[in-house]
Amino acid sequence: MNGGAVTAGLRRLAARITGDAIVLFARLITAPRTIWQGIEPVPRQRIYYANHTSNGDFVLAWASLPEAMRRRTRPVAAADYWLTTPLRSFVGKEAFRAVLIDRNPETRSEDPVALMVAALNEGASLILFPEGNRNMGPEPLLPFRTGLFHVASRRPDVDLVPTWIENLNAILPKGEVIPLPLLCTVTFGKPVHLRPDEEKDVFLTRARNALLALKPKEDA
Repeated sequence: MNGGAVTAGLRRLAARITGDAIVLFARLITAPRTIWQGIEPVPRQRIYYANHTSNGDFVLAWASLPEAMRRRTRPVAAADYWLTTPLRSFVGKEAFRAVLIDRNPETRSEDPVALMVAALNEGASLILFPEGNRNMGPEPLLPFRTGLFHVASRRPDVDLVPTWIENLNAILPKGEVIPLPLLCTVTFGKPVHLRPDEEKDVFLTRARNALLALKPKEDA
């Protein structure tokens, strides 16, 4: 075995160990309760689309999946956050195998939709945040951006699973790096699909309502 193959093998091993350690840490801090509501945790190709209030959102959603499903699931994340340091880059690219998106249209060289569709075509599932940015306001959800619609248009066969993450903003507020121990819930809901000839705004409203329906009633 040549040196390049050994190095690649060690990087894969380090990435897997790092990913497993992050999952363990997330579970110790949040003691997450996972609810499958109208859906089963079976190995189907899916896009888990979730609300977004914290940089830790995709970590918790990813950690809440059964291991076999987690290994096939890639978060969609901001390149400007995950490529800022060598450590973040390793965690984002190697441990999470994230699909890293340049959020600035003026600097990006690759189409975000094309990157997500390519990952789906390779057999991966995705974790996606259709609000685009973290929601720091009083509304439970920001308006959805169009990416979910365009991905669904190109891969209408893939399940779109609404995923509500509850309490994580209290665990890891914006600007904080040390999480506060607190119970957290991740609810996976009944899949939706783009209907034939369904208009963009109609679809995005329907998908958004399906996600809002998972929000705990006591916090509504």
